[in-house]
Amino acid sequence: MANNQTPTPVSSPEGLKLLITVVNRVKSEYYADLIQSHGANLQCFVSAKGTGGSEFLDLMGLQDDRKSAIFSIVKADKAPEILGLLEERFKTIRNGKGIAFTIPMSSLIGVQVYRFLADKRDTGGLF
Repeated sequence: MANNQTPTPVSSPEGLKLLITVVNRVKSEYYADLIQSHGANLQCFVSAKGTGGSEFLDLMGLQDDRKSAIFSIVKADKAPEILGLLEERFKTIRNGKGIAFTIPMSSLIGVQVYRFLADKRDTGGLF
């Protein structure tokens, strides 16, 4: 005899993206806090150095070539909002210029790791 019960649907996980933001080192804490306020649960800072020559930096009015690359994990549906906010801040904050882009994450090992990165503290379902 066949089982006529309908299987319980399992929701698929929300997509995640790696957000990479490169900014002046003195502004890195500000941008990290801004990104975190929009749901990033994991962020990593890496010191970097700009590639522009000193003459070019002087011409552009950039005194400091020390940069920070901020690596953040964000929900895919939040990425456009965060990128738009960063773009606005890059234009309006003094010495706050930078670049930001995302890379989709195609796989992740472990439900608990996913829950942490996706800020899913609810344990009601699989995801």
